[in-house]
Amino acid sequence: MKVEEEAMGAVLNRLRRAQGQLTGVIAMIEAGRDCKDVVTQLAAVSRALDRAGFKIVASGMRQCMAEQQDGEAPPMTEAELEKLFLALA
Repeated sequence: MKVEEEAMGAVLNRLRRAQGQLTGVIAMIEAGRDCKDVVTQLAAVSRALDRAGFKIVASGMRQCMAEQQDGEAPPMTEAELEKLFLALA
């Protein structure tokens, strides 16, 4: 399964946002910032990662329901989708 072209931009933006936010969290910890500020920023990282993950799972679900074209890999099974979805929990 590949991330759909139309979903890829959103996924990459969310992952880049999370990457930048995580860099900020590391800098905050190194600077001795207040725990409340660090946790708030870390929660933002988590949300960005979750949103990217859900977008990837949604892309997989759409591909699973689509008809297979000649030469394409078979769609994901329900068990594979469930495993991906539960990995985000």
